[in-house]
Amino acid sequence: MAWLLRTVLASCILAWSAGPAQDTRFPEQRQAMVARLAAYDPDHPIKDPRVLDAMREVPRHLFVPKHLVSKAYEDAELSIGKGQTISPPFIVAYMTQILEPKSSDKVLEIGTGSGYQAAVLSRLVGEVYSIEILPVLAKRSEQTLRGLGYANVWVRIGDGYRGWPEKGPFDAIIVTCAPDHIPEPLVEQLAMGGRLVIPVGVAKTGKWSTQALVVIRKTEKGMVEERRLIVRFLPMKGEALRRQRL
Repeated sequence: MAWLLRTVLASCILAWSAGPAQDTRFPEQRQAMVARLAAYDPDHPIKDPRVLDAMREVPRHLFVPKHLVSKAYEDAELSIGKGQTISPPFIVAYMTQILEPKSSDKVLEIGTGSGYQAAVLSRLVGEVYSIEILPVLAKRSEQTLRGLGYANVWVRIGDGYRGWPEKGPFDAIIVTCAPDHIPEPLVEQLAMGGRLVIPVGVAKTGKWSTQALVVIRKTEKGMVEERRLIVRFLPMKGEALRRQRL
């Protein structure tokens, strides 16, 4: 009887947890989201088929709070708690495309947040190392990623601007929170020929008055810097800022 009770209980838990992922609405919403991405910005089109496939496959609704599931596939940044957000689909796709990801790449992500960006990357590269400064977000995202089977993603709690030197060098580094300068440790941990994509802003009266999405390529002749888009990212603040040591 005890065995039967455990079996029934386990089945109920599995059905409850698997339910949202099997909802037929979400594949349709992902298809619509990808269709919008392809035509979102004619000057900066998302056209890499591998990136579009990853955006089509990753269940974004499982990376947002339950009360925001209905908005998961809108092109909007959504709160995930602790003053942090999940980036809009266009920004996630655009930053991923800039990295020109290859299946053999080792990628470092700064600012794990919900884990969604790491999930998208995991379908495109060999290894993803992701750092989140807020323990509650790091633990939650790691549980989500593990629960969904993203076995090539590793999450740690720490100050992302210091990087993850023991796992470097990295073929690509992506930063999803905006500093006011490019952290030198990240440049040092970038492999030759690698790319770093980072939103850089200027702080003013507690807000970011300007931000530019900067792409840095590491070459034999030095660092090549290019500014791509004017964007809006949340600056590090509150508990995250108190934990940051640079």
